[in-house]
Amino acid sequence: MIRLFKVYYPLRTLVLLVGEAMIVWFSFLLATLWRNHDSWLLLNVDGGYLQVLSDLSPRILVVTTAVVLLSYWFDLYDVSSLGAKWEHAFRLLLVLGLVALALAAVGTRYPRLLPGNGSAFWGFVILTFTLFCWRSAYSWIGQLPFLRERVYVLGTGDRAERLVTGLRERSALGLEVVGWTGDLTGELTRESVASHLLGLAKGKHGVHRVIVAMPDRRGTLPLTELLNLRLASVKVEEATSWLEKITGRIEVEQLYPSWLIFAEGFRFSTTFRLIRRAVNFLVALAGSILSLPLLPFIVLAVKLDSAGPVLYRQQRVGRGGKIFYCYKFRTMRVDAEADTGATWAADDDPRITRVGKFLRTSRLDEIPQLWCVLEGDMHFVGPRPERPEFVEWLSKEIPYYSVRHVVRPGITGWAQVQYKYGNTLADAREKLQYDLFYIKNASLGLDLLIVFQTIKIVLLGRGAQ
Repeated sequence: MIRLFKVYYPLRTLVLLVGEAMIVWFSFLLATLWRNHDSWLLLNVDGGYLQVLSDLSPRILVVTTAVVLLSYWFDLYDVSSLGAKWEHAFRLLLVLGLVALALAAVGTRYPRLLPGNGSAFWGFVILTFTLFCWRSAYSWIGQLPFLRERVYVLGTGDRAERLVTGLRERSALGLEVVGWTGDLTGELTRESVASHLLGLAKGKHGVHRVIVAMPDRRGTLPLTELLNLRLASVKVEEATSWLEKITGRIEVEQLYPSWLIFAEGFRFSTTFRLIRRAVNFLVALAGSILSLPLLPFIVLAVKLDSAGPVLYRQQRVGRGGKIFYCYKFRTMRVDAEADTGATWAADDDPRITRVGKFLRTSRLDEIPQLWCVLEGDMHFVGPRPERPEFVEWLSKEIPYYSVRHVVRPGITGWAQVQYKYGNTLADAREKLQYDLFYIKNASLGLDLLIVFQTIKIVLLGRGAQ
């Protein structure tokens, strides 16, 4: 796996994306060369070849970027879905259809922005053919046995089973689970585990990697055999790091404090904090100015829809456990918690007003939180701030819950783009695991990725999370 913006990506996913970008580029370049063959010969003689290439490059780059972005928005780089061939083909056709409509619209309105002499049309034809060929070839090559690493998972229980399932479901990782301790029958002892492990390592399956996921390592972990395998160039790794890589979260179950202490990450230099604060302040200021034209319409809609104030103010817990006030446009009835006290919103909550439902789905209800960013209580990206009543309860029920308060909370976050809206203890535990991943890997690049994914969720109407 390759790490970009502090997030792990399968190498095969990056190969798919880069290969696809090159195919788009060369499809339109080839069409331009073909449709303007005579002109190119003269330009080559006159020395104008490079000049024309420089003129065409920005136009082709725009088309390439559009195809890649649309493919990303329609989850075409989620290589775990490549097995669903008909759904995958439908999404690919949808992307190509949108590109065709965009090219037709631009060609009609601004013909000079596209290569002339029908080059855009023929570039699209070449792209359609080569893109389907590339995708088919990629799926076939990715399944070849000699391109896959053989893995043995040393461990039993739910955690080891989750790891095995996760590795088997993510074929893009290029890993093949040839066995795990859960396959053994009878009483597990150090000797039986060691015998099974060495049998796989030296047999016809010859493992390349061993991932240790044992809940209780005392007395059953075959240290000598693992050391011998390590010295024989077999990679020996710990399950927590692999679960982080394949799920984008850090599991709190069986998480030892020593892992948090010694793991890479969880470091925030003064320079990083100052740069991040400056970027958030400037973007919040720009966002506040740009949102000004929307405010009168939102205020009017909220007032006409239900009685009560336009803004809703609520206490939240911020960095270092500091209590601050979070502002949002009101999306519920004024008496929403009159009888129940502090409660999480539920799916299809009857307390949410009609305008409030739209504001939540479009995220427009969060515009007032730009003030919280300007004040320094929040950032654009970070763990969502929780109410003091819930923090006190969740800190008792979920281990390491207080760790999420070492950074400023955010309007959006890794948990929000990776997990559904949660209103239970189990949901809070799940979202904490994503928050821990974010805190461990915090960077400006990861922030940009989360903002980009948030825009994708809003544009595709996947609802407020």
